[in-house]
Amino acid sequence: MAAINLPRIIRVGGGALAELPAAMGQCGFNRPFVVTDGFLVQSGMAAKLVGVLEAAGMAVTLFSDTVPDPTVAVVEKALDALVWSGSDCVIGFGGGSPIDTAKVIAAIALNPRPIPSLKAPVQTDDGGLPIIAVPTTAGTGSEATKFTIVTDEATSEKMLCAGLAFLPTIAIVDFELTMGKPARLTADTGIDSLTHAIEAYVSKKANPFSDAMAISAMKLIAPNIRTACAEPGNRAAREAMMVGAHHAGIAFSNASVALVHGMSRPVGAFFHVPHGLSNAMLLPAVTAFSAASALGRYADCARAMGVAGEAEGDQAAVARLLEELAALNCDLSVPTPRSHGISQERWLEVAPEMARQAIASGSPGNNPRVADAGEIERLYAEVFG
Repeated sequence: MAAINLPRIIRVGGGALAELPAAMGQCGFNRPFVVTDGFLVQSGMAAKLVGVLEAAGMAVTLFSDTVPDPTVAVVEKALDALVWSGSDCVIGFGGGSPIDTAKVIAAIALNPRPIPSLKAPVQTDDGGLPIIAVPTTAGTGSEATKFTIVTDEATSEKMLCAGLAFLPTIAIVDFELTMGKPARLTADTGIDSLTHAIEAYVSKKANPFSDAMAISAMKLIAPNIRTACAEPGNRAAREAMMVGAHHAGIAFSNASVALVHGMSRPVGAFFHVPHGLSNAMLLPAVTAFSAASALGRYADCARAMGVAGEAEGDQAAVARLLEELAALNCDLSVPTPRSHGISQERWLEVAPEMARQAIASGSPGNNPRVADAGEIERLYAEVFG
């Protein structure tokens, strides 16, 4: 049996941002607390969002001090501002970091408690304030998931937090907000969403609903990711990437991620590598490690991505999948940890702790081939480059 959880309202399409006040009106929200970042303020995009809300007569409070890989300290600062604002909902506007921050503060606004107490395997289902997610990148799929990530700066751990309290009530999926994003950001967020789709499909928690969403995501993302990076103004490619990222988010929220994500979070915590980029570094090697344990599933991924024909056997299809993942990293200039400037000595020194954190998150337990700590350490060494 599968339990499926989705946002209550999803508005999808170019210009969907203009529909936000109407969607909020359906739910009776009119005092939003907007969480965003400095770049979106400087670029004028935050002002565009606030303008849409204020034109509808809403009283808006803006918090723009989020940081990449949100830390406990920044989340506590945002929570304090929210508690004093008198807001009736929280809007996360931006990439994964503003939305993750918005999710955490909304979840505990009515019952503040230490952020580390939310870390998985704890399930936080009791509702706080309603969450509205408006992504400006095609990557995390966070607008459709019951997960959020916060970095505990005291332990250098990226804490996975899970539960229905983190699931947005409203999701606005407007590809026009991603137009013109730079190639590096487009590539990293795009491979992130492709990883979500592949891991959801091969996860031990996969189900027919999540499978349909994962296959749809792969069909949208794989043929369009190179175009979106090379032609930042290509509307068709941007729309495919945004809808693909959304479907991938729905897929992994309802089937979970696996070993790539388990290993990726500690890389981000220790070396401040953006989440999508660390996934991209790991995806080819982890897929090669896992493939024999779910040959048919990985072959389905190759066919959905268009790199293997329907009539090709599973073994040949998986070989093509591995070739494509390597080629994608090459074409999109994904660095290895070594070429990214990370110290090999430090990388190998913290590999045992990264492996411990990966396993503790629970995600690697969903992988078709469950890796022990030694195998994860060897994968880290292989990926270093």
